[in-house]
Order: sequence, then C-alpha cells, then structure tokens
Amino acid sequence: MKKNDPYAALRFREFNIFLLVRFAMVFAWTMQFVVIEWEVYSITKNPLSLGIIGLMEVIPAVSMALFAGHIVDQKEKRGLLIKCILGFSVVSLGLFLITWPRIIADLSTEVILYTVYFLVFMGGIVRAFLGPTIFSLFSLLVPKKIYPNAATWSSSVWQMGAVVGPAFGGFFIHWIGVHWSMCFVFAFSLTALMLLFQIPKKPILNPNIGEPVMKSLKEGIKFVKNTKVILGALTLDMFAVLFGGAVALLPIYAQDILKVGPEGFGILRAAPAVGALLIMFTSAHFPLNKNAGMKLLAAIFGFGVCIIVFGLSTWFWVSVVALFLSGATDGISMVIRQTILQLRTPDAMRGRVASVNSMFVGSSNELGAFESGLTAKLMGTVTAVVFGGGMTILTVIGTGAFFPKLRKLDLQKDLEEHQKE
Repeated sequence: MKKNDPYAALRFREFNIFLLVRFAMVFAWTMQFVVIEWEVYSITKNPLSLGIIGLMEVIPAVSMALFAGHIVDQKEKRGLLIKCILGFSVVSLGLFLITWPRIIADLSTEVILYTVYFLVFMGGIVRAFLGPTIFSLFSLLVPKKIYPNAATWSSSVWQMGAVVGPAFGGFFIHWIGVHWSMCFVFAFSLTALMLLFQIPKKPILNPNIGEPVMKSLKEGIKFVKNTKVILGALTLDMFAVLFGGAVALLPIYAQDILKVGPEGFGILRAAPAVGALLIMFTSAHFPLNKNAGMKLLAAIFGFGVCIIVFGLSTWFWVSVVALFLSGATDGISMVIRQTILQLRTPDAMRGRVASVNSMFVGSSNELGAFESGLTAKLMGTVTAVVFGGGMTILTVIGTGAFFPKLRKLDLQKDLEEHQKE
C-alpha cells in the first residue's frame, strides 16, 4: 500500500460492499424523509408539523441510544444490521401503504397524519440501533492504519446518498407522486439487505460479554466524558446541527418564499450534500488530519455564516450557493469528527461511543428540525433561520474557549502511531 494512497480502503472487497449498503440505506432514508416532509406540509400548511416529524424520530432515537450501544457491543454486527434494515423496510412499507390514494380517500387527515407520525417514531427506534451498528461494523472491515482514509470514503458515500436521495425525492414527487416514491424507497432498502448478505459474520471483540447493562452504559458515558477531544467535537457538532437546522424548513422556502415547486425543492435539498460530497472526495487526496482541531472550528463557523446568508436570501440561486457552501463546511466537520471517533475509540466500546455520538449529533438533526419548526412558528421562518446561524457561530466561539485540547488537536500524530503498529 502506498504511503498516501487515496484509494487504500477501496482495495478491500468487504469494505466496498459495506459502502454500497450504506449508500442504499442513506439514499432510502433521506429520500423517505424528504417525501414525508413534503406530504405532511402539503396536508397541514403548518411549519410546526415539520418540527413534529423530527421530534417523533428523535424521541426514541435519543431515549434508546445508550441501550442500543450496549446491545451493539454485545452482539454480532452483521446480523444486527440485517435486523435494522428489516425494521426500516417495514416502516417504509407502512408509509407506502398510508400514502396510497385509495386508502387516503377513506381516511381523515388526522388519521393519516398520526399514522405517519407513528411510523416515523418506529423509524426512530430503528435508527437508535442502526448508527452504532454501522460504526462498529466499519472498524472490522479495514486495518486501523487506514481508518482515516476509510472514514473519508464512508462519509463520502453517506453524502452521495444524501445528495441523490433528496434530489430523487423532489423529482419523483413531481414525476410519479408521493405514493410511488415511497415504493422506490422500499425497493432500495431491500437492495441494501441483499448486498449485506455478501459480508460474512464478524467476531465480537468485546471481552465483557454478558456485562450488566447499567455497568456497561456507565463505562461508555465515562469514556466519552473523560476523552475531552471526543466530547468537544460531539458538543460542537450537536449545537451546530441543532441551531443550524435550516434544511427542515426547506419545504416552506420552496413553496412560499422562493416559489420554486418540487423541482426547486429537490435542488435546494441536495445542494448541501453536493458541497459536502465534493469536499470529501477532495479530502481523500488531501487529508485534513494536520491541525484538525482548528480546521473543525473554522468549518463550523463558516457553516453558521452560510446558514445566515441562506435565511436572508430571496433569490433561488443565491440560496442554492449558500446551501452548497454550508454543505462543504459541514463535510469538513464530518470527516474530521469521524476520524477522531475511529482513531480514539477502543474496539470493545465502539457501539456505546457511537450511541453517544448519535445522541449528540445524529439525533440533533431531528431535534434541530423541531427547533426550527418551533422557532419558525414563533418568530417567522426567516428570523428563525438567521437566529440558528447566529447561535451556531456563538457555539463555535464557546467550544473553542472551553475545549483547548480540541483547538490544538492534530490527528496526524494519531495516524503515525497506528502506522507503526
């Protein structure tokens, strides 16, 4: 393997299959979320309803996250991921059925809406297990010395799915309607399931199998609390995503402010992910490991600025560029954060650390959606987005002040240590 081989991780067959599975799941999940956002807002015309969608997913995802991390560390990873994908497939099938025109005609708006909320809630339970399982399986597919490169490609594939999923969601709503769009989501989840069977079962690296749940959870929380670099990175990203959740309000911008319809909605929804994807492909050739802490802080500061510009814009292409740049800065943040987690987390604790990460970061997307919907209801859509961007900037300043180890972080040293192993 070349010293700076940008394709090092792609030379492992099982990792390539893993990337295909991850792409299929991210594509399905993000497309489903976009389609349901559009359908719910079309039914209610109430920005708070968009926030409730996020809340319905974040409640089970957060409340079950630590328990899910314990289970992931105790179980075989591939088998657990199969169960997660099956659970998602059931949710997608339910959303396909509840959006069937023949069924809608016989049901009241309230019944349809509450059924959608219930299915999203069930999806939140699946998500509590999905993130830690994927994170843990990842580490079993490649050697530690190429974790940074593998993290870059994994994040790139995640963003690729996040580009194509929302874009297809917006276009498919226009082309074939909400109902058949959900059928497409269901088909992709089944594709991910079939691909996953090509990866053999993996060993369980946790030496404490059968450990009491409470003891296991306390050890996971204690590790994150005492590892200041991880705690600082998670805190920073959590508040940035929480307050910078303008994406949740895109249906309002597309329908009422920019007036660009479902096609424009798809472009707006995909723009951040396109920016992130380009950054991630670039970082595979030009790693972000050196002075990673300052790069992380600068990236999220830039993210906050982009959100403010987007919130104030009334021109479609200015809004698209602002979202594109917000995705680029978020992409830098994601690559650095994933590399920190992979390099600094012991094998036996990956599920628990990933579950804490999902509580801090993954679920903050949905909690951010609720915050955005609530503040939009209280202070108006534009003011809410600008407020969120401003709070993101303040969070960066505060995190940089309270976590000096994060400011000084240089991941190049970690990588050199692993290359000596």
